Amino acid sequence: MKARKGGRFRSSFKLKRKGIEVVGEWKTVQIDPNLFAEEEFRDIVCLEELTEYKLVSSSKVGKVKEKKRKAESASEEGNEEVEEPVVPPKKKKKNKDLRSQTDKGSTPNAAEIDVLVDKEAKCNAVIEEANCEDHGQVTESMSSRKDTPKKKKKKVPKNKVSQAQEALPSVATSKKVKNWTTEVLSASADQKADVSAWKDLFVPEPVLQALSYLGFSAPTPIQALALPSAIRDNMDVLGAAETGSGKTLAFAIPMIHSVLQWQKSNNSTTRNDSVSKESHQHHDEPRWENEDEAEKLTHQQAGDSGDEDDASFTTGCVKVLENVEFDSDDETHPVDSNKKRPLLGLVLTPTRELAVQVKHHIDAVAKFTGIKTAILVGGMAAQKQERVLNRKPEIVIATPGRLWELVKERHPHLSNLRQLRCLVIDEADRMVEKGHFLELSQLLEILNDSQYNPRRQTFVFSATLTLVHQTPTRVLQKKNAKKMDKKTKLELLMEKVGIKGKPKVIDLTRKEATVETLTETRIHCNTNEKDYYLYYFLLQYPGRTMVFANSIDCVKRLSSLLTILNCDPLPLHANMHQKQRLKNLERFAERESCVLLTTDVAARGLDIPNVQHVIHYQVPRTSELYVHRSGRTARAANEGLSLLLIGPEDLINFRKIYKTLDKSEELPFFPVDAKCMTSIKERMNLARQIEKAEFFNSRAKQHNSWLQQAAEALEIDLDDDMLMGKKASEQEESQKQKMLKGMKKQLKHMLSQPLFKVLMKTKYPTQSGKLLLPQTSEGISALGAMSKKQAKKKKSIK
Repeated sequence: MKARKGGRFRSSFKLKRKGIEVVGEWKTVQIDPNLFAEEEFRDIVCLEELTEYKLVSSSKVGKVKEKKRKAESASEEGNEEVEEPVVPPKKKKKNKDLRSQTDKGSTPNAAEIDVLVDKEAKCNAVIEEANCEDHGQVTESMSSRKDTPKKKKKKVPKNKVSQAQEALPSVATSKKVKNWTTEVLSASADQKADVSAWKDLFVPEPVLQALSYLGFSAPTPIQALALPSAIRDNMDVLGAAETGSGKTLAFAIPMIHSVLQWQKSNNSTTRNDSVSKESHQHHDEPRWENEDEAEKLTHQQAGDSGDEDDASFTTGCVKVLENVEFDSDDETHPVDSNKKRPLLGLVLTPTRELAVQVKHHIDAVAKFTGIKTAILVGGMAAQKQERVLNRKPEIVIATPGRLWELVKERHPHLSNLRQLRCLVIDEADRMVEKGHFLELSQLLEILNDSQYNPRRQTFVFSATLTLVHQTPTRVLQKKNAKKMDKKTKLELLMEKVGIKGKPKVIDLTRKEATVETLTETRIHCNTNEKDYYLYYFLLQYPGRTMVFANSIDCVKRLSSLLTILNCDPLPLHANMHQKQRLKNLERFAERESCVLLTTDVAARGLDIPNVQHVIHYQVPRTSELYVHRSGRTARAANEGLSLLLIGPEDLINFRKIYKTLDKSEELPFFPVDAKCMTSIKERMNLARQIEKAEFFNSRAKQHNSWLQQAAEALEIDLDDDMLMGKKASEQEESQKQKMLKGMKKQLKHMLSQPLFKVLMKTKYPTQSGKLLLPQTSEGISALGAMSKKQAKKKKSIK
């Protein structure tokens, strides 16, 4: 039961400081024997009531109880040796009477817990503990001693967490489970890097410490140009740079600097605030930390409170009192706390995965500052995110939908955005696109109107910020038509975002928009042949490969096909549960050779380490998408390969991209070994038949079971015509299953055979002792195959 649901549990602050001292005795209440159907329950169930008691100060009661508990623990230690061999088995708990239960409490654990209880009583930091000790002592004769240790076990780690959190406030922010960013952010944890190159860029000292710890010895070009203007000159920044060029730190470091400056200027007020709230937050903050760690399920808190209510009165009491205290604190001081710790930095991203990544990067750089961050994205429990906001984080990373939802609900921490010091719009060209992110336009309207702050800095970043499409002639022939160029595009963007001054514009993109280290190739084929070439590439060139498709249905179909062919793909699309999406990304980053089948949800911003290949199974609809998809590989001066599978329906999109990116040379064709294609086609055709049969069976079963359930609920007869697929007889059904089994067996045999046969397997002795074998394609990377082909082409031209 939660205190906020019912007003009756909300008591005044004075009442909470009271405890109960037993004056009289517990008296048994007679129970009507007719209540029990069987006589054997009569001696087990009993009720007792206490009428003579008085309310006293909780601190006095705590001292009395401490002495009592010491005496009890001493007596229990004396009886330990005698009763240890006669421990009853756990299964027979229910049949034991109350005496056996009290005896059972004298285990070594009970003694240890009592010592911990003594320490807690000395601290007297938390009000509820004293109250619940009283309650536990009062009900001791009625309820089992086993309930009390359970409660204490839960209390102890909370105090430990609170001590650790006070000592190291920054550690709490960066202790999340391992993520695909961990490999990048923990590159040189052992050896600290020299960060003298950063000092001229006005980077704060704690951030320099974090950069040294992370091994970032020198800034990237975008960081070197953006940081002085943002930190020293306090200017708005519009930044366009290649994918994988370090844009996240280019806005994260100025934001952290801005928060630290605000904290410095308000140092005196924050000190007073910390002294006044120390007693209240000492218990509340670690509670939120524990929930952060345990939060894997959507309604964790509801489940926990329910379980504990069932377990005993004592633990139920703890929950109610904790919640009551927290609610009363929130109600009595919402305005003061918001004034003292407002929201100072807001980062908006187009996708949830990108928001998670940006949070990890900011946490890593703000490791030694004590700045708190929070993430607000869809697909996760809104209640949990509200509780995280109650901790008053200085920086929030969000997707527009969930943020707007919480702003509409008037969450206290988001109610006053006038004090916002930094606003970041990552992947801005996508965010302000017409017809997308309606919530963002509403947010920007508020930020630039009623909640406008003239001192606010705005950062706008993207790899395709200055990418301009060639306007069609039919559009230019109209009366009011304007020719779009870089300048007009940026002016429109500034108008939408609300940048009113003159910003610093940094454009480091190439004319082609893609990275120099990226090798771009293509394969022209029919639509039904795309599967063959995809499977060929995955077998011939194993490694970390991302396969992009334009639709979720296509990703699902490819996922089931490649699963049948033992390729173990990991799907990623918007219809998946958020936790599964993040899990698949983590798995993809862990495995050296793996396939990630994804829609454009993973096209922007994700920094997955060592992605070797990007395959466009379907050509993207816009040139921006092509640049961002291809940018998942060849990051941070590494090499990578981008392969386009172009079918007849993709030609229009391909020509548009080619024209917009102003490619001077034609894309080279990817080399394919024609000898292997016959066996590739056999395998793929068989896998398609299996996939089609399984898909149809599962869809028919799902549809028919739903119809049958609905018919049963309505108590009507169901016609066979309404069922999907004719109702097959048992014989036909078994025949189908046999055929499917036969096909699977055949495919298994095919997969066991080597596909790329080595030309010479035998070795013959020679005078030199070695025989020169002809080189096979095995072991050559995709980039190696491409460079080999280009070298041959150059030779033939000469």
